[in-house]
Amino acid sequence: MKETLLFTREQIAEVLKMDDVIASVEEAYRLFSQQKVMLPPVLSFEVEKHHGEVDIKTGYDTADDIICVKIASGYANNQRDYGIPNGLATILIMDAKNSTPIAIMDGSLITDMRTGAAGAVSAKYLANPSAKKVAIVGTGVIARWELEALSRVFELEEAFVWGRSSEKVTAYIQEMQTRVGITYTACSDLENCVSQADIVITATSSKEALIQSDWIRPGTHIACIGADMPGKQELDEALFRRAKAFTDSSAQCIERGEVQHAVREGILAESDLTEIGQVILGNKPGRMSESDITVFDSTGLSVQDITTAKKVVAVLKERGGNLTVNLI
Repeated sequence: MKETLLFTREQIAEVLKMDDVIASVEEAYRLFSQQKVMLPPVLSFEVEKHHGEVDIKTGYDTADDIICVKIASGYANNQRDYGIPNGLATILIMDAKNSTPIAIMDGSLITDMRTGAAGAVSAKYLANPSAKKVAIVGTGVIARWELEALSRVFELEEAFVWGRSSEKVTAYIQEMQTRVGITYTACSDLENCVSQADIVITATSSKEALIQSDWIRPGTHIACIGADMPGKQELDEALFRRAKAFTDSSAQCIERGEVQHAVREGILAESDLTEIGQVILGNKPGRMSESDITVFDSTGLSVQDITTAKKVVAVLKERGGNLTVNLI
């Protein structure tokens, strides 16, 4: 009988640390640009009557012979109606040699943390090294992990926080003061929020441009995390006339990322996009001057789940005492 490991969110939280996740995400971008992983197109659909959306991301790590399947969802009313997180995910890790299941695990924490780490990795390679001030656009779980991850890469001094609800902005600041010890400023005006920042993190579910081009000062780095499905948008596409555009996967971002609108309008061509993995590998330039505006479009790659989940499996297997099930 082949035993399959079962890992809960609580077990994963005990061993998964942000510094390790940042390293895993950086490794993921390298592997993707080295073509050492096979990533089929993302399958997405909306569950409109329940105010939900579902993403199915899969990947094959050819080096370690591992297949990963993740079903992730965002349901706007989960917390209110059922007392469970709005974002949920489950990850299945399989042995590529014979497709037997190695592990089934909660994928929510892995998804949240690796998504948060993406912005930090982009800033590490694309932001001005002297960056001290960050604007956080959005107040959800991802916006929390984004700031925590960024604080591991930069010596931040101040965060400007904007959200549609002043109550949620207050709650965000109250929580993050215990996680990242910097000065916080609640912003009611979005232009005022982003125009003061060296780094801007956008993490909303918006389907229309929130940030206008002329609000962004020279030298700013923007990490766009929210646009991950066709139709979503956080930036005025005209900003890409001034900015250099970077992606996690250019093909995926054209289809479902922040750049989709600028490409459709003819402002950007695929040849204008640089994948972050190529910058990390030193194959392509990133920021060329202190005054460059850089935009990173993060749609999320299955390889980020693979590199992070592999570490979780290795650590928890070594600890022992895990639940198992015989599925075959």
